[in-house]
Amino acid sequence: MKLQTPKIKLSALLIAIIAVFTSSFARAQSKPWIAPAAAQAMKNPVASTPDVLKAAKTLYVTNCAPCHGEKGKGDGPAAASLTPHPADHTSAALRNEPDGSLFWKLSEGRTPMPQYKKILTETQRWQLIDYIRSLSKK
Repeated sequence: MKLQTPKIKLSALLIAIIAVFTSSFARAQSKPWIAPAAAQAMKNPVASTPDVLKAAKTLYVTNCAPCHGEKGKGDGPAAASLTPHPADHTSAALRNEPDGSLFWKLSEGRTPMPQYKKILTETQRWQLIDYIRSLSKK
């Protein structure tokens, strides 16, 4: 009976590749997510008006609430299965983050969060920043 050594070696190689990829991904996700200085300096050009907040709430419920929760606590229905865990939009840490930093993160994304610059307009992303800010005031 001949051993199937090439298949065993291939399986071991695939397992090793998956292990390296998984650990690299985990390390990348555990690093702090810091926006570049130029992004942090950006100012929100969209005023936080009742009409803006109403439009942004619709965007938030559709795009953000499944992970961040309706009230922004990071407790949406998909949150438990995500690594890293979704941010709490009502936290002091987020309140202290510049608008430009939040806009950059929303625009660029980082797994598991999608890159919203391909999904939402620039104005919509700034409106979401206004809405996210309103969550910590409730």
